[in-house]
Amino acid sequence: MANSKVAVVRTSPETVLADYHRVMNLAGYRDVIAKEADTALKVNISWHFFYPGCSTTPWQLEGVIRAMKRDGYDPSLIHACHNRTVVIDARLGERENKQLPVVENHGLRNIHLYDPDVEWISIRDAVGDLVDELLCLGDVYPKGFSIPKRFIGENIIHLPTVKTHVFTTMTGAMKNAFGGLLNEHRHWTHPVIHDTLVDLLMIQKKIHRGIFAVMDGTFAGDGPGPRCMIPYVKNVLLASSDQVAIDAIAAKLMGFEPLSDVRFIRLAHERGLGCGDPGEIEIVGDEAVAAENWHFVGPFKRMTFAARMQHLIYWGRLKKFLEWSLKTWLAPWAYIASILYHDTFWYPMRGRIRVEAAMYSRWGRLFHNWETATPDETGYPSVGRPHGSLVRTSWSVIRLSLRILWTCLRGVRKNAVGKEHTTSAP
Repeated sequence: MANSKVAVVRTSPETVLADYHRVMNLAGYRDVIAKEADTALKVNISWHFFYPGCSTTPWQLEGVIRAMKRDGYDPSLIHACHNRTVVIDARLGERENKQLPVVENHGLRNIHLYDPDVEWISIRDAVGDLVDELLCLGDVYPKGFSIPKRFIGENIIHLPTVKTHVFTTMTGAMKNAFGGLLNEHRHWTHPVIHDTLVDLLMIQKKIHRGIFAVMDGTFAGDGPGPRCMIPYVKNVLLASSDQVAIDAIAAKLMGFEPLSDVRFIRLAHERGLGCGDPGEIEIVGDEAVAAENWHFVGPFKRMTFAARMQHLIYWGRLKKFLEWSLKTWLAPWAYIASILYHDTFWYPMRGRIRVEAAMYSRWGRLFHNWETATPDETGYPSVGRPHGSLVRTSWSVIRLSLRILWTCLRGVRKNAVGKEHTTSAP
């Protein structure tokens, strides 16, 4: 694993497009992303509302697409790729996070993996006997599970952000595969989430033509992520073909010890799926940036009420009383509770203040003025001035959250009577 390489680059709004091209090429993406194969840009939407550090930024998506076009990749072979969850509305999220206009402006396909025309295939048909080597998914899904058939033979470029997570300490490239490869029952894996991420990396290495990750740390999130975080401006970009290594360097930047503090990194490192030891990873680009320590407090010291309840249900004293219900028709109680807490209460009452403050930063102003910001070859020479209402009003968020709740309940009912993306193992 001595050849594991992570590119780290300092960036600014004025240079961000050139910096994305630089960080991707420093990490050697053209060596692993074949030009003749279809390439999925796996967009990260951790919240359907805009929250700094939470989801793929529009300049991240713009920078990656421009870099690929500049390097001779055929736009007809590039597409954005989205998953959904029972509590996150991806179609709302791609609009609220201003990702959809980027995809449309470049004329790319925009694929939602849960649309009816997307075929899913039995995991055993997709990866064969590798199923028997998985750490936990065979036990979680004894009847088997399915993955999107279109992933087989495709390149994939993950577009995560630098942030903490209440289940996994931090989240990045490896966890970005979680939504795309597992269906709405993915929450069944939460008690064994670290083992799950290792299994998913094994699957990715089997099915994808090439795997690469480009991580945005313009904003970085600390605290009980991936949603209710404290956002900080960090002006950093990372890229690598080693999913374990890029997560390890991101974890190190946040102040964690990758091999001791982040179990999925250690497990993947021990199984030779990538390098999780920062001392063995080659850093290219701005080495001084990679040596920083942001001293994040992490996700566990200031957990929200919802995060504490999740820990009690999956690993604590509520496990035997409530976890079983999440695998039955009673599961929607958890979806309803999550939406009411995060969307109806926390975002308008707590999160909105943090978003408002972040919007006065240069990245926040760029996001606010995204539709009118004019880029040059290197970036955005003017991010515009803050004006008007920078974020949705609290009442607007509450009304929208109730619509999301209704959509969630309709989706649960539809799945209950319709065919789900599950397949029994042959």
